[in-house]
Amino acid sequence: MKISNIMTKSVAFIRPEDTVVQAAQLMKEHNVGSIPVCRGDQVIGIITDRDIAVKAVANGSNPAMLSVGEIMSANPILGNPDMDVAEAGKLMGENQIRRLPIVESNRLVGIISLGDLAIEPMMQAKAGDILTEVSESACVKTEFDPEAKTEQN
Repeated sequence: MKISNIMTKSVAFIRPEDTVVQAAQLMKEHNVGSIPVCRGDQVIGIITDRDIAVKAVANGSNPAMLSVGEIMSANPILGNPDMDVAEAGKLMGENQIRRLPIVESNRLVGIISLGDLAIEPMMQAKAGDILTEVSESACVKTEFDPEAKTEQN
């Protein structure tokens, strides 16, 4: 099955000169965790809720004064509508990404998520493997001590 059959065709996007606050508001409005960053209709990056948390908020930056272009991930991995669903899943797993912008002639035409693959019958068994690959670097073993106290500043 081709990506064009299951991709979301109506995709919210943001410009690199927009603020991080605008990106967060757009994510909230559309209930998504990432937004393609476009110059015109060409995808030049992607910004995620994690980018906002780690690259802006955790660094003490003012998200209202920070542009999307300053914290986005540039040169994102892209798919195309004629791609096979299994090929897209492999690409997402290898690159540890949960969302894949879909372009045709350098123009944003859709997006596919790991969740989209998980509901596709022929990909259901493979979706768990892809999620494992995507999440692999995020798995860090730590010891949790519920008795430990933390000081409040």
